[in-house]
Parts: sequence; C-alpha cells; structure tokens
Amino acid sequence: MARRPRRTHDPLDARSGAILRAVIDEYVSSAVPVSSSALVDHYPLGVSSATVRSILAELESQGLLSHPHTSAGRVPTDAGYRYYVQVLADERSLPIVEQRMIRHQFGQVEFRSEQWFRLAASTLAAANSGTAGLATTAKPKAVRVRRVELLSVQERLALLVVVFREGTTKQVLLNLAAAADQDHLNRVGSLLNLLAVDRTAEEIEAALLDLPVGDGLRDESDTLQQIGLRLVHTMREFDAVAIDDLFSDGLLNVMAAPEFDRSSKVRQVFAALENRAYLGSLVEAVARAGTIQVFIGHENRPLEMQEVSLILAPYGRVGRAVGVVGVLGPTRMTYPQAIASVEFVSRLMDELVEHLYA
Repeated sequence: MARRPRRTHDPLDARSGAILRAVIDEYVSSAVPVSSSALVDHYPLGVSSATVRSILAELESQGLLSHPHTSAGRVPTDAGYRYYVQVLADERSLPIVEQRMIRHQFGQVEFRSEQWFRLAASTLAAANSGTAGLATTAKPKAVRVRRVELLSVQERLALLVVVFREGTTKQVLLNLAAAADQDHLNRVGSLLNLLAVDRTAEEIEAALLDLPVGDGLRDESDTLQQIGLRLVHTMREFDAVAIDDLFSDGLLNVMAAPEFDRSSKVRQVFAALENRAYLGSLVEAVARAGTIQVFIGHENRPLEMQEVSLILAPYGRVGRAVGVVGVLGPTRMTYPQAIASVEFVSRLMDELVEHLYA
C-alpha cells in the first residue's frame, strides 16, 4: 500500500478528520462545493449543522479546504487531499473477481511482452472512472539483447529487428555496403545472435573487435561487422534516454471531468507528461521509493499538471530494469480505489518481468 510521507499538518481530532473525509468523499462524487447542510443530511456525523460549519471554517483556516467565491460550500485543497491520502483514506484491495479478470486478460498476452504495457494502461483506465491509465516500458541502465532478426528489403537494404531482454522492440533500416539476399542475412543473423544475446552494447562492441575471421566466417564477416556496429549504436541511443516509451489509455475519461471542460487543458497535461526528462525524474523517484507514490496538484512541477494527480508504482527488477504503471486524473479522484488498482497491476507486471528473466 502507499507509503505515507511525513505529515504537513498537525493531526486532526477524530471529529475534524471525519468531517474532512466527508467533504472529500462528497466532493469526489458530486464535483459540487460541499455545504454544511449537505454533510449533515448525507453523513452520520452526530453533530449539529452549526458545529459542522465551525469545523469547516477551522479546516479552511488550516489550508485543508477552500471556499470558492461563487459558492457557500467548500472544496478540498491539495493539502486536504494529501492529508486524506496519508491519514484518512481506507486501505483497499481490488475485489477477487476483478483480480481474476485482470489476470486472465494478461494471461492472453503472456508471451507477447510488447502488449503488456498497452494492457496495463487500458486496465487501469477501465478500473478507475474519470482517469487515464499510464505505463512505461521497463528500462534498464544498460539494455541487453534477447534476440535479433534480419530481413531483406531490397538488394542492399535490410531491416534489423532487435528485441531487448525487457520486451521492447526496435526496428532499424540498414543500407548495406554490399548486396545481400535473405539466405546471407539468415547466416549473419545467426552469428549475430550468438554474439549479442544477453550482452550489453559495451560487451557486444568488445566481442566485435575480438571477432576472429576464419574460413567459415569470411563471407559474412563484413556484413556482421557493419550490422553489429549499428546494433551497438542503436542500443546506446536506447540507453541514453530516461524513458523509452509511454503508453496511455483513457484520455476521453479525463476530458469528461468538469474540471477539464476545455479539451486543450487535457492536451497540455499530456504534452507536459510526455516531457521525457520530467517523466524520467518521476520514474527514478518512484523506483528509489520502491512503492506507490502519489503526486497531488501543485506537487507536480509542470504548471500544466497542477490540476491533476498522478498515482505511480514501480515494477521490474531494481538494478536491472524498472518501469512504472499508474493513473492520471483530476485531483478530485477516488484515491483508495486508484491506489488499490495501481498496486495490483504493478505486482502483476513484476510477475511478468520475472517471467522474462526466468
């Protein structure tokens, strides 16, 4: 379950905590500023409307609620949501039926790791109304090759397909120094697999430099060197970026929220999220924490993202390959449900990555 960081407010007494929780629950479901009368009518608080008004005013003075000018009701602030997530929200697990359904969906693509990331994003979007699901590919510090394939396109044109150990696939179009048919490329591909599988770019480059040229290799040597060096270059480019790919699903869910009545606001949010430097810093922070992290409103650095919350969890093997899965939505989201679904999907992705290494 989510780690609860150090509190930024003194602990509330039980009655104030119950009223703050009621305000947040009501506002999340209605998207309408919450009045004292609505709380008294809808929640068994056991106190008068006057007492509720007094506590609401105190919570506002503490910065946990705000008071829109056009309404008599209150809405939670980012600090209010933070206190709710850290202190008040119930810890929740996904129902067993949902867990089995999600496991079954992943079971259908068990040996097609490139589909896991799309499925993780769509699963999280479906599990949390009004949010988008997110998933990044698991990325190591230094990628290793799972397998390579070479396909003839034209006489001197070939396609290099490289599948990395963590499931990411890259395709590179190659201009060959000499003509090569598919039989020739098959022989080169077999040699390249022997040389490259389970190795990093640095290890492959060293192996290419030490490669002996014997009678059985002479015909393929030049092609092997050219394609091998291009493979090394492709791997180094991959290693240099913090995030390889971001998969998302459910943009329309977020656009339907009243907070985002203008679609341009949502596009700005996703444009900010696709800033790989920022997203990379989030992945590193979540990986270091080793557990679910919640970023609420103004806790997000980009201005465009200060009306949304992100719930992210790491998956993979620390020191080998780590990615994140999560949800993005308005700060007015059902945090316990979102945290439970992200936690479950991250555990499932852990199992799938473990399968890759098994």
